[in-house]
Amino acid sequence: MARTEKKTFVLDTNVILHDSSCIRQFAEHDIVVPVTVLEELDQFKKGKEVLNFHAREFVRTLDELSQDKLFNGGVKIGQKLGKISVKLERDFHADLLHNFSPDKPDHHILNIAYHVAKENPGVHVTLVSKDVNLRMKAKALGLMSQDYKTDQVKDIDALYTGHRVIENLSEEIIQSFYERPFAVEAKRVRVKELLQPNEFLVMRNGKHSALAVYHAASQTIHRVDKPTAYGILPRNAEQTFVLQALLNPDIQLVSISGKAGTGKTLLALAGALECKKYYRQILVARPVIPLSNRDIGYLPGDIEQKLDPYMKPLFDNLAVIQHQYPEMDERYKKITQLTQEHKLVIEPLAYIRGRSLAKIFFIVDEAQNLTPHEVKTIITRAGEGTKIVFTGDIYQIDHPYLDSRSNGLSYLIEKMKGQSLYAHINLEKGERSELAELASNVL
Repeated sequence: MARTEKKTFVLDTNVILHDSSCIRQFAEHDIVVPVTVLEELDQFKKGKEVLNFHAREFVRTLDELSQDKLFNGGVKIGQKLGKISVKLERDFHADLLHNFSPDKPDHHILNIAYHVAKENPGVHVTLVSKDVNLRMKAKALGLMSQDYKTDQVKDIDALYTGHRVIENLSEEIIQSFYERPFAVEAKRVRVKELLQPNEFLVMRNGKHSALAVYHAASQTIHRVDKPTAYGILPRNAEQTFVLQALLNPDIQLVSISGKAGTGKTLLALAGALECKKYYRQILVARPVIPLSNRDIGYLPGDIEQKLDPYMKPLFDNLAVIQHQYPEMDERYKKITQLTQEHKLVIEPLAYIRGRSLAKIFFIVDEAQNLTPHEVKTIITRAGEGTKIVFTGDIYQIDHPYLDSRSNGLSYLIEKMKGQSLYAHINLEKGERSELAELASNVL
């Protein structure tokens, strides 16, 4: 077998803040960390956010590897892995001075990468950054650059939807779904690709149809009826599948994707309220990603006033459910009571971290703005009797260093496909209004 040509990768700070274990993802190739990166990581060491965790974890890892050679030739990362070295500041290369100000840390990282490339003409030197602007600047200098791709979804167009249509079934099979036990053996239904656990199906024969779900344990396909969740009725087959997954206690992890107006958050809240008796608390959270990547500190008011714009969509959806009923109705009062007793809590995701997640119905909204590591952290903290629901639109990313392929929701859908405790549904049809649907599709 031919040997792979050895390469050198220069890491930007945002790669480490995205994944502190990144240095073990480059196989036998060498890694260079500009000293500017260490200075930037120092600013993130304190705090309880995932970014702070990654900063601390990476520095600890570097300290464990640390030898005199870390700044002089590099040290071995591990078996079958390359070397890692820290490069100290260098005078700005003349090729950079004409175009890039030395005042920006990014340009210092770029400068080190450029020096390494120039001093090693026979080596493939690549700057790895999640900042598309820095990657373009590198390419303008003739320096190879790329995004950090280890946890990216390979083919976003082929991402699992959680449901499919099966056509041309016999009348006998369709009729079986309406006769006890309302199920058929999966082997009687021919499919091109293997059915996944908890995959939902629209079964048709031209005249009649049935909604169904695949039970992997018994290898049977069961009919799905239209459920109601706290007064919310599904308006299409996909929404029916969502409620079925939300109300099924055997499915402990659910993800719901879809564009704005498809009902993701509304259905998740309705499902949680319908199941409340089985859980100690309903937690609803979303990550706070300020517009224009500015910290929320610049907004006027106290912390509640600063966060209100980010949390308001969740309260709006809750109000839709509550205002189906008159104010004197017990179901209307129940929602008010749950919020007053903190049995229904809507907060920023940062406020939820560190809490016990036992017997919790936990909804994470706007999950496309989470990194794969953040999603993993949330799920691994789930205690006994907890159900976690992630909702989001993988094409509507507010995070500056994530896209449709690298965000935590896409990563979750790809990696959890096929697990018996998991169900996913992609909602395609908008249900807000004809105008909203037109705007979503055309503008």
